[in-house]
Amino acid sequence: MKPDALAAARTLLGSPRVTQALTEAIVGVALVTHAVRALVGWPGTIAIIAALVVLASASLASQPERTEWRGVLPLSLLALFSLLTVSIIWSQYTWATVGGIAYALAFGFLGVYIALVRDLIQLVRAVGNALRVILTASFVLEILSGVILDTPFTWIGITGDLALGGPVQGLAGTRNALGFLGALAVLSFWIEFRTRSVSRALTAYSLTLAAATIVLARSPVSLLVLLAVLVTGLALVVIRRQQPLARRATQSALLVAAAVFALIAWVFRSALISVVDAAADVAVRTSVWGSVRALIDQQPVLGWGWVGPWPTEVYPFSSVRSSSGFQPDSALNAYGDIWLQLGLAGLIVLVAALGLAFVRAWLVASDRRSTVYVWPALTLVLLATTSMTESYLLFEGGLLLFVTSAFAAARNRSWRRRLD
Repeated sequence: MKPDALAAARTLLGSPRVTQALTEAIVGVALVTHAVRALVGWPGTIAIIAALVVLASASLASQPERTEWRGVLPLSLLALFSLLTVSIIWSQYTWATVGGIAYALAFGFLGVYIALVRDLIQLVRAVGNALRVILTASFVLEILSGVILDTPFTWIGITGDLALGGPVQGLAGTRNALGFLGALAVLSFWIEFRTRSVSRALTAYSLTLAAATIVLARSPVSLLVLLAVLVTGLALVVIRRQQPLARRATQSALLVAAAVFALIAWVFRSALISVVDAAADVAVRTSVWGSVRALIDQQPVLGWGWVGPWPTEVYPFSSVRSSSGFQPDSALNAYGDIWLQLGLAGLIVLVAALGLAFVRAWLVASDRRSTVYVWPALTLVLLATTSMTESYLLFEGGLLLFVTSAFAAARNRSWRRRLD
């Protein structure tokens, strides 16, 4: 390539418009990878993700000023990705592990790219724009399936129950996955409103769309998750309005209150399950968790080896069945899933990475005046609570959000910023 053409290509790939468009494309594909697979299959999905990685690499290379040694991935996340990579040494299914490692590293790299080239408000805007398109398209398909044609779209997981009041699945494939996107949308659209990033009309449409998604998804998981995010958000509102000297005492009190609340929720878990009408979901999950625990006991320290989303034809994943005979593609619990794949070592590293990221995000949200700094902390709460009943944290869009949120928090609170 001629020098002039090379310079022009670098200028184009490093331009704000291309960076914005690429960021929104990455977020959109990551959040609805299920729909992408339904449309083009695994080969097409891998080709799309590989193309995004190549474009992101070229874009990052065109903006060398965006990368510097203090902005690298947090050490806790580096430890997590390192562990899943070296698990190929003891993996019980080597080739599946190779593919799983490449898949996880691709989404991890895309998350790092977004965190490097976009500031926090631009990241929230990208997530908001992607979710508006995803949720709008989901309702278009639901109306087409449940009202106009009155037939399920089984190829994408839509049952066509919109006319009956739900549950709806949209582009997410399941009601719980759609509920998760609805909760993320409420958070992102609210931040957009508070920072005056979009017009009032667009805010009204967006929040109505997100609320309709949560109501019609009828996901008991999303209701509990939203409650946790709401409580955390209210706590942050109180702390952000206090003087610095009063914050420490308030945060200590909140820590104790959170521990007490968690204990009460565990003691009265049966009542909570009844309130949100989740008995059927819990029965399915507990049967899966029982099978997963039996497999964990066989390889408790280092696990069976990383694979990411389960290849259901590979043992031991092929042996897991729910009480209804359904074969899941995950452990329906991120913490149990990583214990199965990476053993107790992986569980400890994941909890440490998640905990450190949340503490940093919480401190940043407490200190900074702009509301946008609340987004990483609440997104991590959303991921951590959802991970008790789903494995989103470890794969695809959930992993991308985890990396970007942890990176955003570390960029403002990392110890490496104190080094010259």
